[in-house]
Amino acid sequence: MIGNMSGPVDQLDARLIGLLRDEPRIGIMEVARRLRVARGTVQARLAKLTERGVIRGFGPELDPHRMGYPIMAFVFLQITQGRLDEAVRVLEAVPEVLEATATSGPSDLLCRIVARDTEHLQDIVNRVLSNAAIRRSTSYIALSEQIPYRTGPLLTTTADQATSSSNGSSRAAGAATTPAGTPSPA
Repeated sequence: MIGNMSGPVDQLDARLIGLLRDEPRIGIMEVARRLRVARGTVQARLAKLTERGVIRGFGPELDPHRMGYPIMAFVFLQITQGRLDEAVRVLEAVPEVLEATATSGPSDLLCRIVARDTEHLQDIVNRVLSNAAIRRSTSYIALSEQIPYRTGPLLTTTADQATSSSNGSSRAAGAATTPAGTPSPA
């Protein structure tokens, strides 16, 4: 559930987040120098963005493939009516389940699961299905990553929208840009 949202990110927030995304080990003083703002401004912005949940963490990103888990699968699960909490506890106990998201439609959860090989994936799915809270699974093995998880374009669009709305622009959000992000001819 999304809560505690007190407004969109602005251009300075976007530049700050982008810099931290590109160089996660950069120091606060260097961020302030590059953005040409006071150190206190950087610290206050980071605190505000973290408190609002815009920034969720500062930890390293791991590559499961390079950790010995080259198989990634998206597994849809159908849950026994009224037993979602139990199913989630089952999934939390499986380290290879990287995430689980409730979905609409015929399935109840979408899980991202990694495995050492297809036999290991089958073992993981069988382990999950051994609990009566989880009735059925449908697995899709990922072949290749075409667009890695990203938030940069969304961040830029959000900051641009905040800037245009604060300047009184009536242009529709995102409607006047091409897929490459360049302004379309008017």
